Amino acid sequence: MNTIPIFAFPGNPSRFPTERPTTTIRSSHERLEMHTSTPSTTLRNVMGLSNQLPRLSESTLIMIDFQNTYRTGVMALDGAEPALAAGSRLLERARAIGTPVIHVINDGGENTPYDIRAEIGRISDEVAPLDSEPVIVKQFPNSFHATNLEDTLTELGKPVGSNLILAGFMTHMCVMFTAQGAFNLGYRPSVVAEATATRSLNSPTGHTLSVDSLQNASLTMITDLFGTVAPTVDAIAS
Repeated sequence: MNTIPIFAFPGNPSRFPTERPTTTIRSSHERLEMHTSTPSTTLRNVMGLSNQLPRLSESTLIMIDFQNTYRTGVMALDGAEPALAAGSRLLERARAIGTPVIHVINDGGENTPYDIRAEIGRISDEVAPLDSEPVIVKQFPNSFHATNLEDTLTELGKPVGSNLILAGFMTHMCVMFTAQGAFNLGYRPSVVAEATATRSLNSPTGHTLSVDSLQNASLTMITDLFGTVAPTVDAIAS
């Protein structure tokens, strides 16, 4: 019988199943009971990937889009201020123990909420980079796409396979897609939930998706495959 690969995993394809599981046809009532009472096994568990959080001292901290953009105006996020405060605490801890820090900033062009030449688009003072800390300018949600982030990690002595700790804005967009990009390249990303925030959005069905729902869904998508999630800054050991 021919086998059909269903995934490809960077650097370790042997951990993936090589055959599709047998499909069992269930009634809609049975499917509803399964979905409401028993959560599915994560892809990470299926593939034997570790769910252990990394130590801050053994990682690189990537601060994503902590811009004034998200504190006021049309792009203001619910929970931006406490997330920024948490990001500041995380940054202070990283600096105190010598953990490499990289800042990422999104440039949306002049006269936009992401104009990095104006106050609205600058990195917030509470987490402003030191002269010694690299700043990566991006224009896509994935911080690795069309930037020198991977080269910068290599220069810092953090090759593919290294631990990356991610924090910043927005959870469902640049944080999640950077986690995915890191995973695709072979890094081991972890997100600090307390130091992230997002906003409510209208769903395609016409309903409003609350901030909490979108935040939880985004973090759950990350933990299903791309990486681990620490609920708080304190959950990351030094």
